[in-house]
Amino acid sequence: MPNKKSAAKKLRVAERNRLYNKYWNTRCKTTAKKVLEAVASGDKELALKRLDEAQSVLDKAAVKGVIHKNKAARKKSRLTKAVKSLFPHTTDA
Repeated sequence: MPNKKSAAKKLRVAERNRLYNKYWNTRCKTTAKKVLEAVASGDKELALKRLDEAQSVLDKAAVKGVIHKNKAARKKSRLTKAVKSLFPHTTDA
């Protein structure tokens, strides 16, 4: 137990932030898993829909400071790569 008022407040703030961060981290992981499940099932339309959702959640978590912006970009890139694997390669020429 903290002995000072400031230490007690710090404890309350840390706990509040921990729960907030836990909520967003869980949400990021869940949406990413849903994208990968859709990719595994081979459902292109569902995979694209869930990819949009996951990218939105990752961006929001990065803006809120829960995860680093580069981590969000890396996760979005990997999910996009997984979804693109469902589509046959096309040539632009």
